[in-house]
Amino acid sequence: MGFIMDGLDAEDYDRTYTDRDLLRRILAYFRPKLGAMLLVATMIVLVSAAQAALPLLASEGVDAIQDGTIGGVGWLLAAGILLAGALSWAFNFVRQWYSARVTGDVVLRLREDAFDAVLERDLSFYDETPSGRIVSRVTSDTDDFASVSTLTMDLISQVLMVGFVTVLLFLRSVELALLTLLVAPIVMGLALVFRRMARSSTRRAQRSLSRVNANLQETMGGIAVAKNFRQERQVYDEFRPINEQSYRVTLRQGFVFSAIFPLLFLVAGLATVALVQFGGTSVLGGGLSAGDWYLFLQGVSLFWMPLTSIAAFWSQFQQGLSASERVFALIDAPPRVSQTGSADPGRLAGRIEFDDLTFGYDAASPVLRHFDLAIEAGETVALVGHTGAGKSTLGKLITRFYEFQEGRLLIDGHDIRSLDLGAYRRQIGAVPQAPFLFSGTVADNIRYPRPAASEDEVLAAAAAVGGGDWIEALPHGLETDVGEHGRALSMGQRQLVALARLLIQDPAIVVLDEATASVDPLTEAQIQEGLDVVLAGRTSIVIAHRLSTIEHVDRIIVLDHGRIVEEGGHAELLARGGRYCQVYNTYFRHQSPNYRPDTGFVAVGEP
Repeated sequence: MGFIMDGLDAEDYDRTYTDRDLLRRILAYFRPKLGAMLLVATMIVLVSAAQAALPLLASEGVDAIQDGTIGGVGWLLAAGILLAGALSWAFNFVRQWYSARVTGDVVLRLREDAFDAVLERDLSFYDETPSGRIVSRVTSDTDDFASVSTLTMDLISQVLMVGFVTVLLFLRSVELALLTLLVAPIVMGLALVFRRMARSSTRRAQRSLSRVNANLQETMGGIAVAKNFRQERQVYDEFRPINEQSYRVTLRQGFVFSAIFPLLFLVAGLATVALVQFGGTSVLGGGLSAGDWYLFLQGVSLFWMPLTSIAAFWSQFQQGLSASERVFALIDAPPRVSQTGSADPGRLAGRIEFDDLTFGYDAASPVLRHFDLAIEAGETVALVGHTGAGKSTLGKLITRFYEFQEGRLLIDGHDIRSLDLGAYRRQIGAVPQAPFLFSGTVADNIRYPRPAASEDEVLAAAAAVGGGDWIEALPHGLETDVGEHGRALSMGQRQLVALARLLIQDPAIVVLDEATASVDPLTEAQIQEGLDVVLAGRTSIVIAHRLSTIEHVDRIIVLDHGRIVEEGGHAELLARGGRYCQVYNTYFRHQSPNYRPDTGFVAVGEP
């Protein structure tokens, strides 16, 4: 059966909590609702008392019928039974109402904490964890967490019911009460045997559901690519085994949960048979009245259901605990980017210095080794090199998305780890090669870094990018809806929105993963105009893909496997005929207006 469990291993950040630790954390969420919980507890007591009164009143009626005195007390007993039933319903309504409110409020707070933890995680966390699995913890597992509170309320109610009924049974017949209670340890023992099995099967079921969610989310994100290559069948074939695994794991969980109740009911049934035999014999022998025997039969039915629920509680409770464990593991996942201080950087000048810095996404395989580089305030630097040279890595370190292992990264002479991360990042502007837009209008996305920006400021920022001509091409101007992920706009329009968004932010340092890499020449010219505005007076690090960009920067840094092999201006580096010349001939030469496809690679000195 090993194949059923393939891919259901714990995440790297998962941890195991004891039941005591989980319960302590859960109770901390319920503590602010103490007043409502006390009201619920009071209602539980009253409901249990009203329900326990029903068989007692009925047994009195049976004795009255046997004694021939029912005429005098019949209406009174009927009224008492009706009142007890009505009170039980009313008390239970209040209990359910406040229980639902308390549970809803607690789940709301837990989900907010989980989502806050998601926002606090570093980018390395998302590199290693499929987003669908994270979504599953924030949504499905927090919902399962609600079962903990519901089951706990039910447990308290059942315990009180058993307590009331047990007292009544002992008052009527000690022998029958003892016989009833003899079976209780057997029932409880069976339930405890299932406890570990239930916890394990539930955890695997939740992980399998996370895999399904992750696959679905990836499929929806790449559906256009799948349809473009007519790979719908392959996508379905990839989803099917994941879904079947979830089915098998969930089926096994169902077997575990379903197995306990037949056993419990079998034991309860055998005990009931014994009580019927023993009680009936006592009635015939005169040792027990018919009313008391009826009370026992009714009391036992009230006794067994709560007792089996209490016994099964632990196996069912594991589902809630397992969900809690997964949510708390997400909340408690330690950050990899760790600040040693929280100094306010003020308005940054923008000088950046890598000092003997070593970094690797996997610490055992460094991308940068003892790396040194100084970028002056206001300088525009282009990073070029073959794929895997380390260009994007430098940008991610400057934006403080990853933690380096050795050395220092200095910003205006201050160790980046000593700065307040929020205040620092507000002065860092990053534009990826494929910018992400949120659902909403173009104006909403432009003012995203500064929600309080006025309409005039938004319009001014948009107009400053590419001369503002691109706004006229939008169906509704700045109020045009961008669609999911900005898909209603072209790639070039998304880039222009991203640049306008950068102007609204007014950062001191800009990290630009070449914004003109995938656009037409006209849009490239508009974006290039926007870049001139965005980069002016700011320290800028450009991961270059276009010749038009690198020709006008202050300095070009040529990287190779995490090392600087050359640096200088465009013409200067071409004249050297070194590594930059090779990179130029590979990536940039065809963008030159002097390029002719039949001339082969250029020699040194191409203008």
